[in-house]
Order: sequence, then structure tokens, then C-alpha cells
Amino acid sequence: MDSLKGVECFVKAVEEGSIAAAGRRLGISAAAASQNIARLEQELNTRLLARTTRRLALTESGQIYFQRVQAIVRELEQAQAEVTDLQGVPQGKLRIACSAAFGRIVLAPLIPAFAQKYPRLMIELVLADHYVDHIREDIDVSIRFAQQVEPGLVARHIAQVPLRFCAAPSYLAQHGVPETPEALHAHQCLLFRSPMDGRLLGWGFFRNGVRFEPRLNPAMISNDIESLARFALGGAGIARIGAFIADPLIGQGLLQPLFETQRGSTRKAHADNAFADIEPLNLYACYQDRRAANGKLRLLLDYLLQNIPAEWRV
Repeated sequence: MDSLKGVECFVKAVEEGSIAAAGRRLGISAAAASQNIARLEQELNTRLLARTTRRLALTESGQIYFQRVQAIVRELEQAQAEVTDLQGVPQGKLRIACSAAFGRIVLAPLIPAFAQKYPRLMIELVLADHYVDHIREDIDVSIRFAQQVEPGLVARHIAQVPLRFCAAPSYLAQHGVPETPEALHAHQCLLFRSPMDGRLLGWGFFRNGVRFEPRLNPAMISNDIESLARFALGGAGIARIGAFIADPLIGQGLLQPLFETQRGSTRKAHADNAFADIEPLNLYACYQDRRAANGKLRLLLDYLLQNIPAEWRV
């Protein structure tokens, strides 16, 4: 059993980049984690980690050993989760990764009630817009929009989040209101650059069942959606923003929505083919493989499906 503790501490230290971080992940002190690793090295009669003041590095033996035991530790964690499921009481860690703005505004307010229902769970929310490595970063589930889904994961579609095209009233008073998506090329467009791959994300619409992206005139760009909302509030142009950010600002009259043909607004007296539906953001729950969909993860997903806004439900 002592060897197993050492293996677990060793794997977590490599994944986290430090022994102290491994201890925090495992709920023990840095000194205890270091002692466990030292006992493992003594048992193997080899040095696995080269410790310096600046970083933690694997020795040649450590590299070979890590490649062999990392998957074993993951399997042990999965086995523990499955046995826990049989006991009917969800417990242990549940590490959730989510894109920053959605996690901060939508997901974080939902988690406390879930945690109160299952007090034996230790929940950690990791907010990050980069690709997350589920194994290396020990992520149980990541909540991602379609453009952010990492390859090789099981992805479960859980919601469609409406997008709002909007601008400050002052901008529209000066530049006019675009009546169709094609008119956007004559306006200052505030575009989002994906932090994951550096792509500028186009603006999708559907007309008569066909998806298209109009030509745009980028005026300002950011890799943070909340910054784009700030740009729009300052009168810099037209932004495409998730409803969870845009709707409160629209409700306060700070931003004015465009192309709102699906929210009860009256269409103008133009031909129907001039109008287009706004492509929503499709939201997915991603996990490593189907075996990872243990009881506590299923409970979380069921809870989210029940508590996200009704208009988002698939």
C-alpha cells in the first residue's frame, strides 16, 4: 500500500509540475508527498525525479516508469469511482473544466446547490479557454462549446446557447442598423479569436436551411468574449455575444439587439428570404471515454440539464 501511495504521488507530481501541487491534489502535505516518492525511489533503487529549485524533471528511469504507471493510476481512480457508485453515495473528487466566461457566469452559480445535495463530493472548477488534457490535468469532465471540443473525447450535446448580435445605441444612431447579415460588411465588427487555435470565428446564420457566413469587416478583435462586450458598450461596433452575457445588458438598454426574428419582434416588410436565423452555440460535456461516465458525472450532467435555462435545452 505504501508503494501505491508513492506511485500516486509520483504521477501527480509529474502531471502538476511540482510535489507541492501533487500534495494539494491528493489532500496531503507537500512533505508527506515527498516522503512517499522518496520511499518509492528507495524501493526501486533508482532516482525518478531530478529536483531543482526551479523545476521538477524526470530522470531517464523516471520517464520510463511514468509512461508505465500513469495509466494504472487512472485505472485505479476509475475503479474506485465505480465501486463508490455501487454504494449509492457519490463521493470523492469531481474536477470540472469550463471555458472562462461561461463557467464564471453560468456554471459557477449552479454548482453550490449541486454540492449541497452531495456533500461528500469535493468539486473543483477549472476555468480555462485553452485545450485541456483530461488525463494530464486530471479532468473528469469539460464543458465546452462546439468550436472548443478536443478531438478524441466523448462529447455529449447538452444545450444550445442563443447568440445575440448587438451594438450600443450610440453606434447604431451614427452608423445605422443592418437589416440583413449581408449588410454587416459595411459595419465595424468586433470579432472573437479562439484562444485554442488562434482562428477568427466567423458569424454563422441559417437561411432556408442553408448555413452561411457573411463577409465581415473586423474593426477590433479579442480572445475574451467579455472584452468584446465592453468594446460594444463603448460604441466600437457590432459584437456577437452569448445570451448569458448580452441579455442583461440588452435588458438595461445598454446594448440593442439585431436580427431578432425569433424573439417576438415583428419582421419588417421585406421578402422572407432577406431574413436569417442566428446560429446558436452548441454546448457539449466532454469526458475521456464511456467508462469515465460514472455515477457522479451522470448526476452532474442530469443536474445541469434540469437547471440550465429552458430555452437552451436540446
